[in-house]
Amino acid sequence: MDWLERMNRAVSYIEDNLEQDIDYDQIAKIALCSVYQFQRMFSFVLDVPLSEYIRRRRLTLAAFDLKNRKNTVTDIALKYRYETPESFSRAFQNLHGMTPTLARNAGSELRAFPRISFQIILKGVVGMNYRIEKRDAFQVYGLEDIYHYDTIANEEGISIPEVWQTISKNGELDRLSQSVSGEWRDESSFSKELGAVFAFDAYTFTNNTTFPYLIGCYKALDSKVNGYTVVDVPASTWAVFSTLHDGNGSGKYDLRSLKNRIFSEWLQTSTFTILDGGNFEMYGTSVDGYEYCELWYRVEG
Repeated sequence: MDWLERMNRAVSYIEDNLEQDIDYDQIAKIALCSVYQFQRMFSFVLDVPLSEYIRRRRLTLAAFDLKNRKNTVTDIALKYRYETPESFSRAFQNLHGMTPTLARNAGSELRAFPRISFQIILKGVVGMNYRIEKRDAFQVYGLEDIYHYDTIANEEGISIPEVWQTISKNGELDRLSQSVSGEWRDESSFSKELGAVFAFDAYTFTNNTTFPYLIGCYKALDSKVNGYTVVDVPASTWAVFSTLHDGNGSGKYDLRSLKNRIFSEWLQTSTFTILDGGNFEMYGTSVDGYEYCELWYRVEG
């Protein structure tokens, strides 16, 4: 069964169970991947989180049901898995711009989100450059927190970009950079263009709705790791993609676009499978002075 068929079968399961509790583990089983990987693929390809797609589809169908006045708001709320009519009404108004009661009126302008399907789109005009690297096990260390997949925010509601801004302003980023041994590039064999600080995420399972994220560095022999979380990175084969090859040469790269291409183009046509166990975003400056990012994914195949 190929990638497209697996993804479309997973969507069919979602559509068949919009009136039931949707089992994310079952979705992943159908798609032959982990829950986390399915959510990543879904959001990178479609630019909407899985939970948001489910919410939109349920509220689209709820709007159709409201046109039949025999259906009470309470019945519709329960049908689409809302605990109370009040929570349903808030969600409905956020999406449609009006309350369920007003939506019953003739001429009400509502929003409809159709069922999605994964299809082959002939792109291929722009080549996609990547390289495969095999590396022995190593360790990384740094500032760790747990983030919710849908919001990309931690328990305090602080998003990942906000965390980067905060540690840049309060000096923590500089302290982290200074904790690295000066020989780390030689020990790691990473490019000398790459900066000392990178992001490493999803390296261990937390639950189906969250993931760990570490802003950190390569652990060399003389790195000062006191006060930081240390994480083991197993021996792996890595597929590496760079924004230098996807951008316009200005240094203003589009990381989301690259991720979309990885999952919608490269993954479905390559012989590789992306594995759980951690993904890197490594930041560098080219010899021409352009800032860029490398995405490292653990793969097999």
